[in-house]
Amino acid sequence: MAKKVAVIGAGVSGLISLKCCVDEGLEPTCFERTEDIGGLWRFKENVEDGRASIYQSVITNTSKEMSCFSDFPMPEDFPNFLHNSKLLEYFRIFAKKFDLLKYIQFQTTVLSVKRCPDFSSSGQWEVVTESKGKEQSAIFDAIMVCSGHHILPRIPLESFPGIERFKGQYFHSRQYKNPDGFEGKRVLVIGIGNSASDIAVELSKKASQVFISTRQGSWVLSRISDCGYPWDMVFHTRFRSMLRNVLPRAVQKWMLERQMNQWFHHENYGLEPQNK
Repeated sequence: MAKKVAVIGAGVSGLISLKCCVDEGLEPTCFERTEDIGGLWRFKENVEDGRASIYQSVITNTSKEMSCFSDFPMPEDFPNFLHNSKLLEYFRIFAKKFDLLKYIQFQTTVLSVKRCPDFSSSGQWEVVTESKGKEQSAIFDAIMVCSGHHILPRIPLESFPGIERFKGQYFHSRQYKNPDGFEGKRVLVIGIGNSASDIAVELSKKASQVFISTRQGSWVLSRISDCGYPWDMVFHTRFRSMLRNVLPRAVQKWMLERQMNQWFHHENYGLEPQNK
């Protein structure tokens, strides 16, 4: 008798987990609290509690060749770097190709996952779910948690003395959707990760002025690298991996810094990382 597996979440990790379970002859059941697949990559106009939220213009920062599932290449006519809607389209093609939707229970929230009383001998788990106001309980042999990790925003207001007197608007990037409404405003973006950089660039086209605040600087890469190839196809090769394994760390750092500064000298913009 095939073992039953509960997969929590129908985003990218949930979908590939479903396929792997089917490939191994297991019986998966996926619980998805929303009405559709895609997880983080399914853009919605409004922020929803308990669900990852992205802005409308999000584009992948890894190429389609390095991001696709190993047994399912992306369509050739897809661009090297995908808008979130294109990546969601790929997930839909993938789910349809391997008939994964029949394993998913949509609009079903997992309330609890607990070990069964005989867990030491059976290794089984009890999963309690809720759908349309009705609770159900089921026993599974294994659990795969694919609920993502971009759900809860962190806003350390204690790090900004005087914020309570600030009369402007402040919020986490999770709440940002598009640049509308920022016309003529002065905006401070705190942080220099992927989201902060994207949002700062987008806002700079509408706001009167945009500032980025960063504690330690950061290396800024273009998505396009040598000879026009995607950066990850140039950086992640067997040859470069071999070099990283044999060269002294000091030499590796010198080579990487030199490469990063070929696009622009980070020191000129106050961006050179303090910890290199």
